[in-house]
Amino acid sequence: MKVAILADIHGNLQALEAVLKDISQLEVDRVIVNGDLVNRGPSNVEVLESLWNESFIFTLGNHDDLVCKWQDRAEDLPQSWFEDPFWKATAWVSEQLARANWLPELRTLPMIYRLEPELSPSVLVSHGSPRHYREGYSNYLPDDDVLGIATAFPADIFVGSHTHSPLDRKVSGVRLLNTGAVGSPFNGDKRAQYLIMHQQKESWQAEFRALHYDHEAALKAYETSGMLEEGGLSAYIFREEVRYARSLFTPFFMWTEAEGVEQSWDTWARFKQAKPERFASLS
Repeated sequence: MKVAILADIHGNLQALEAVLKDISQLEVDRVIVNGDLVNRGPSNVEVLESLWNESFIFTLGNHDDLVCKWQDRAEDLPQSWFEDPFWKATAWVSEQLARANWLPELRTLPMIYRLEPELSPSVLVSHGSPRHYREGYSNYLPDDDVLGIATAFPADIFVGSHTHSPLDRKVSGVRLLNTGAVGSPFNGDKRAQYLIMHQQKESWQAEFRALHYDHEAALKAYETSGMLEEGGLSAYIFREEVRYARSLFTPFFMWTEAEGVEQSWDTWARFKQAKPERFASLS
């Protein structure tokens, strides 16, 4: 069996198209889209239109859930966000998807997917961990947490996404794989990244793929879609994440909270001066 697992597309149509073309040439048996199809990027409706009618399997990502919660004005979101200009990009994406009637589809997505139980070793796929879609697999996840996940959700191999960085790690016989990100990698590599898993007798082989795509067109789409104009600073930061293949939005938000300052163009300029290493890419 050969399985393609892709995630963290984040509304980047150009990156997705490159990945789907690559998959079409690999004779895979199954395609799993492991969450965060939307938000952060400009082409969310087009991404969903490209995926939904295919015989793919989907799981729920935190951003897929966020755009639904945004329309609901969910009580578990900070209520100040709804009036905060810094969150205008998320508001824009949520409204675009609501108008196109995609939110009911996103609400159907499950948290986890298990490959057939008769397969060995067993594989459990989730956007973050099966405990929470924001608990990503990385080298920083403590061993005790890995073993706790494996106890609560028995499997031999856990495949996640969310951190936007590929990973192959073992902890006391438990294997963690991270697909990397299609639309917005955070490992300094601008290419669209995803995972192929090959079943070979009693093992799974992981192949991490990285594809060049029309990066400039993806950046330009922030302007032509209207997202950059309507979304303000947060839309600009999301575009810069694609430009540099680095995490910027969350570190900037955390830096402003620690400094006790608001998220503004002025504090963004200060953040860039304070953290120049975040604006270096590998390719």
